[in-house]
Amino acid sequence: MFESPPALQLMAFRPFATILLILVVLSSIFTSVFYFHQSIPRANMVAYGTTTTTISEANENSSEYMIKIAPPEIGVYHGANPGFGGSEDEVTADRIIDYQEISGKKLAWAYFSNNWIEDIEFPQESVETIDSLDVVPFIRMMPRTTFDQQEEDPVFTLQGIIDGDFDESLIDWAHAAKSTNIPLMVEFGTEVNGDWFPWSGLLNGGGETDEYGDPNIADGPERFRDAYRHIIDLFRNEEVNNITWVFHVFPFLEDSTINQDEESWNNVENYYPGDDYIDWIGTSVYGSIEPEKEWNSFREIMDRAYKELESISDSKPFAILELGIIEDPEMGNKSEWIQEALHLIENGTYPRVKAISYWNEKWENDGDIIDLTIDSTSDSLSTYRELISSPFFISSARSEYN
Repeated sequence: MFESPPALQLMAFRPFATILLILVVLSSIFTSVFYFHQSIPRANMVAYGTTTTTISEANENSSEYMIKIAPPEIGVYHGANPGFGGSEDEVTADRIIDYQEISGKKLAWAYFSNNWIEDIEFPQESVETIDSLDVVPFIRMMPRTTFDQQEEDPVFTLQGIIDGDFDESLIDWAHAAKSTNIPLMVEFGTEVNGDWFPWSGLLNGGGETDEYGDPNIADGPERFRDAYRHIIDLFRNEEVNNITWVFHVFPFLEDSTINQDEESWNNVENYYPGDDYIDWIGTSVYGSIEPEKEWNSFREIMDRAYKELESISDSKPFAILELGIIEDPEMGNKSEWIQEALHLIENGTYPRVKAISYWNEKWENDGDIIDLTIDSTSDSLSTYRELISSPFFISSARSEYN
């Protein structure tokens, strides 16, 4: 066999040696990067999503990265207020775990109230408890000093928020939220178009037009819109990049105290801060929460609510943020109501609905037991468990950078 001279053998070997050296160096770099990412603490990673970029990296250029809870590409998120007490803020791991065991399904988010009873304070412990279970914390900012209804709050007024009276406390809240490095859902001013909460449009100027802002816009909705914008602008100025902002309204039927057909100033779109501010739009859907009162079917409520939501934005995802029905056999069948609701959601009747949050609460009111819980009867529970077990209802939220 022909054998080349040693010099030619060496020359032939050199390209292969160079390639081998390059491969060794690249392998070393890959290994170093891999173990570096493995060593990053969980708190610094984006939870609930598929991205591998760290929040600390995003914070280096917060104008470029905004971490948001995105709607699922297919299906609907399974969320709930799993039963955080009458004040809606008694958050414990046991309550969440119990609900997940009863429903047979993990939660994508847990929905709770941040009541400003004495001060505006970030709910650090509640957020950490929820996050420790790999569930998204969903915070309802509730500007109230009492739980009294149909009265303007003596302290936390919408005008006071607009005027900057609470900026210092809100900025502290913003800093605390940012420091968690946890993707958060946050809404301000739940069901503002109703007349029960102190931040309602009715209690903050109503349909008057000559006391605040643009004389062509009703003062109540305009004040709320500007107060919500003010809060979000404060957070943006502090480069808080881990909050997904939600706008939450209430659907009205013909027997409502404030009827939107008669009071056009109270139309939900008048309250909306705008697509540049809001990420999700939500509504409440209750068949009934009063004993011996005629029920409305889920379809009756949702058909109207869906049109209202569509009037607000052409692009934002929708969520049913409060879903529930009482146990009242004389007026209707709770199991059938739940069945209709979940079937209509799953079959795509309302295609922009991308999340639900069941309101799992039981309380006493004037001697009546108001029982919205999913396990109020074995029939109700079995129906909920069977339908929510569908893979269409998703237990892990998806985060993305905007």
